Amino acid sequence: MDKFVKLTGVAAPLPVVNVDTDMIIPKDYLKTIKRTGLGVGLFAEARYRDDGTPNPDFVLNKPAYQNAKILVAGDNFGCGSSREHAPWALLDFGIRCVISTSFADIFYNNCFKNGILPITVSPENLEKLMDDASRGSNAVLTVDLENMTISGPDGGSITFDLDAFKRHCLLNGLDDIGLTLEKGASIDRFEKANAASHPWA
Repeated sequence: MDKFVKLTGVAAPLPVVNVDTDMIIPKDYLKTIKRTGLGVGLFAEARYRDDGTPNPDFVLNKPAYQNAKILVAGDNFGCGSSREHAPWALLDFGIRCVISTSFADIFYNNCFKNGILPITVSPENLEKLMDDASRGSNAVLTVDLENMTISGPDGGSITFDLDAFKRHCLLNGLDDIGLTLEKGASIDRFEKANAASHPWA
């Protein structure tokens, strides 16, 4: 998993509450277990018209936001079913950070397992960030995970809180497998000792 230390990029505004995982990645795209290739399906029902052409009114289709790396979203983002395809689709599109006032628990935890930083802020700070994100190509934010700050295009900065263990995992690019591999030497010692004391096992 790629490390997340500091991210500077265009932030796209999505002032919609209760964005569920079915909106993030519709069920038609759940036939694969691969983590790549799902970016095309991100917000598909809103991004595309019935004939498959891009909907010019959807934020991620607008020229200024087509390469957005940050999403500033309404309350209760990622609610609904527990599909891990939702963070896969965000990451495949290029989104590495989602900012909201609250997240559904399963989606929130799935983000950390896939290298995405979900940040919870106050309604007042979300309003400021939503305003920053509404500036088109000038909507550039810098998210600094080491210092736990978000800096806007005008130089203003806000702080955020994050669980120390989750922060450690993102800073070091550790998913569940990576965390296990960190204990590789201890696991090897145990296996050798166990094999010696239980040769019949």
